Amino acid sequence: MEKVSYHGTNEYCPQPLYLYGTYKEDGKPNYGLFCWCAYCAVEAEKFVACIGQDKLTRDLIRKNGMFSATVVTEKLLTDADYCGTHPGYQFDKVDVLPSEKGEKLNVPVPIEAQYTLELKVEYTLHPNTDYDSDIYVCSIENVVADKRLIGDELTFEQKLELLRPVVTLEGKYVPIDPRSLGNWGAFQERE
Repeated sequence: MEKVSYHGTNEYCPQPLYLYGTYKEDGKPNYGLFCWCAYCAVEAEKFVACIGQDKLTRDLIRKNGMFSATVVTEKLLTDADYCGTHPGYQFDKVDVLPSEKGEKLNVPVPIEAQYTLELKVEYTLHPNTDYDSDIYVCSIENVVADKRLIGDELTFEQKLELLRPVVTLEGKYVPIDPRSLGNWGAFQERE
C-alpha cells in the first residue's frame, strides 16, 4: 500500500445524523439536520453539538437554551433530508414531522422517532470572534425511546436492526451494519 499526504478532510469519518428540534415563537416545531456532534464526560455524560452557519435552529437554541436531538433512522431519513435542505427561515416544517412535546423539556419530539435526547445547553463556546459558530455542551435531561431498545430482552444487534440509524460519509447517507465485530477488549489476546 502506497500512502500520500493531502489536505485535511473528514471524508472517511462516519458522522451520526440527528434532527435538532426547537419551538418557534408561534409554538410550531422546527427541525434541522445536523452531524457535527459528539459526546463527552464532564462530571456526567454530555452531548456536544456544533452549528456553524446562520440557521433558525441555532437562533432558537441561543434563545431558548434547549433542544431535542433525534437519531435519524432509515424511517425518518426522507423527512430529515427535507428538514436539512429547506431553511427554517423560509419553510414551515410543522407538517413534515408531526411532533409531541418532550417529557421533561419544552422541546419537540417527532412522533415517529425511536430515540430522542432532550438537551439543555449548559454552556456555549464560540471558536471565533465573529460568533458565526456555536459549540453547545449540553446536559442530557431525558431520553424518549422505543421501549424495545431499553432492557435486556433483545441483543444489541437486534436493537440496532430495529433502530436502523443512518450516518453520513462524503455527503452520502449510509446505513449501519448491525453485525458486531466484537466487544471492546475482545482483541487484547494476540498470538
